[in-house]
Amino acid sequence: MDAQGRGHAGDVDPADQWVFNPNTGSYELRLNPVADDSQSRYGSRHTSAPRQRSTSPGESATTPAEPGAGERPGGRAGDRARTRAGERSGERAGDRPGSRSARRAESRLPSQRRGRAAERAGSADGKGGGRGRRKAKRQLSGKQKALRIGGGIVGFALVAGCISGYVWYQRLNGNINKVDVGENNPAVKNGPVNILVIGTDARSGKGNTGYGDKGSVGHADTTFLFHVSKDRTNATALSIPRDMITDIPNCELREQGRVKKTIPGEQGVRFNTSLGQEERDPGCTWRTVEKLTGVQIDHFMMADFNAVKELSTAVGGVEVCTRKPIKDPKSHLNLKAGKHTVKGEQALAFVRTRHAVGFGSDLDRIKLQQQFLSSMIRKMKSGDTLSSPSKLLDLSDVATKALTVDEGIGSVKKLMALANDLKRVNVKNITFATVPVIDNPNDPATVILNKQKAEPLFKMVQQDKSMTGKAKKQAAAKPKAKKAPASKVNVSILNGGGPSGAAATTADYLLNKGAGSAASGGNAPQELEKTRLEFAPSKEGEAARLADMLKLPASALKKSDSLGKSMALTLGRDFTAPGKPLGAPDKAPSGVEKVNANDKKVCAK
Repeated sequence: MDAQGRGHAGDVDPADQWVFNPNTGSYELRLNPVADDSQSRYGSRHTSAPRQRSTSPGESATTPAEPGAGERPGGRAGDRARTRAGERSGERAGDRPGSRSARRAESRLPSQRRGRAAERAGSADGKGGGRGRRKAKRQLSGKQKALRIGGGIVGFALVAGCISGYVWYQRLNGNINKVDVGENNPAVKNGPVNILVIGTDARSGKGNTGYGDKGSVGHADTTFLFHVSKDRTNATALSIPRDMITDIPNCELREQGRVKKTIPGEQGVRFNTSLGQEERDPGCTWRTVEKLTGVQIDHFMMADFNAVKELSTAVGGVEVCTRKPIKDPKSHLNLKAGKHTVKGEQALAFVRTRHAVGFGSDLDRIKLQQQFLSSMIRKMKSGDTLSSPSKLLDLSDVATKALTVDEGIGSVKKLMALANDLKRVNVKNITFATVPVIDNPNDPATVILNKQKAEPLFKMVQQDKSMTGKAKKQAAAKPKAKKAPASKVNVSILNGGGPSGAAATTADYLLNKGAGSAASGGNAPQELEKTRLEFAPSKEGEAARLADMLKLPASALKKSDSLGKSMALTLGRDFTAPGKPLGAPDKAPSGVEKVNANDKKVCAK
């Protein structure tokens, strides 16, 4: 049956899909119809039999559709087919719509049935106009109908909330593009969530061919690693500069669950070539970011130029600020100093401009993008947006059209689940930070990673540390045993998750510090989350000395009766280099560019 033309899909009325939840006191959309006499999620509910088509003007009311169809719509057989849930079986066929007995019967109907009874009454007395003038299904409050927008980088569309009707749900589902990246992670998980958000420079779409490289295959032009904490109290968005020189690992292009092609990796190339170049897809950017940061990614979302234009328009414009006039002929941005509300082409020009701000580099453009996305998050989570069902439905339509995602969130239902999980993050606890880089001495047009500052930043994300500055520094416990001389230290070292070659590097470091014996045993049988030093009870003094030499906390030390006179050190994923403290710092290193999403005073220089 035509779901759009008749308001049904598979003989299911969209109104029947709204189920009352006694736990919340509101109606919720239930997409999978419940069979007759079966138990619904929230208790017993019967699905009515398929309804007879109303008689249209000019048709005979006695045209038989099936045995017994000669009775009038208000008659006994028609009532039984339509109600099945407690209507009075003794209602007289002769009762007129609006009569006392009809009103008494109608008052006993559930709210949705009363709406249908009123619809039939309107059709019978000639005022309702039949099927074409059906009474609208039960109206929900603005918040119940709204598509609540999640607390993530909603600028690239974390769509959430209750979808108004089956047809709309199907429409949004059809909007979403999916890419098989070899991962199918659940939409919702208990631990921290890491989402890779990619904005491409593809010029496809109306009005985009005039921007610079119109033949671009779509590189990773704007990339954020969006980390949401395990307790959903804070989030960090790491901006990755597109012109940063890095290594791109081998990646596989997949189709229908099978590997179609393997693309060789490259060393020492621009980060943005992890997408588009050599046919690389978002899965290649995914692998590149994991290799760069050491953070395991759960999902990706990718959008193009149209996402910025259409999403900014759908929310009614995004407020931005400039401290000086900006006139950039390449991005087509022309703004006076002060605050402005931008949308559409002007919004796209704002996030693309760089030549008229700061030093004219991509790093200055990142600051504009962070300001824009922070403001858009505030706008989307504002009462003005959340209380407008029509605005949110338009926004969800635009967002899903703009999105390409992984299989794990490749449906509206999954996106809704993810967004509802992440929306608990308060805007004031969302931090945008830029991966630290320095000028590339071999190429002034590119930059290279500042490892000294980047590694502690990556470690904060790896270990779920907040960047809001509210974490209290806790001193690491020290081993209590008296330290033996360094010459008494005898240890074998395995690499169980540290950097490549870390076991050998650590052995050399200890020997140079005066250790009696330190030998690398290569890679451990399995990786460890945290570094561990095992020792015999008689070796507490030597273990205390080794912990002091490597700055290991007391929590890394473990007594073992099976080691005899030696000690075994296994380097975990928390290990970066010998002599450097384990664990993440309590705050970002000084000099790291960052901005709070709730800071309304940010203004482009």
